[in-house]
Amino acid sequence: MYIAGQGGENARGELSPDFAQQVAQALQNLATALEAAQAKPSDVVKLTVLVVDHTQERLGVFVQALRAMWGAAPPPACTLIPVPRLALDGMLFEIDATAVIHG
Repeated sequence: MYIAGQGGENARGELSPDFAQQVAQALQNLATALEAAQAKPSDVVKLTVLVVDHTQERLGVFVQALRAMWGAAPPPACTLIPVPRLALDGMLFEIDATAVIHG
């Protein structure tokens, strides 16, 4: 399954100006999309992450959030792409995932 464009918008479509909050919300949105397909994080085999104004600090925030979501299991392969902007004003983070569901 392919999950595209999970950003940091909450259920009301609002974006926090805080990068860490956007990352946490985007990963929560990703978890919701996985759950809707009866999948879980361990089914994800590849991530692509877009980060506006990428820095080592922002990388650290993302790595911590990724570890929190995957726990002790190794996270999937991941490509991080620095970008100058994303689709929405104020959007700082976006994540895509590819998952393999065995059935």
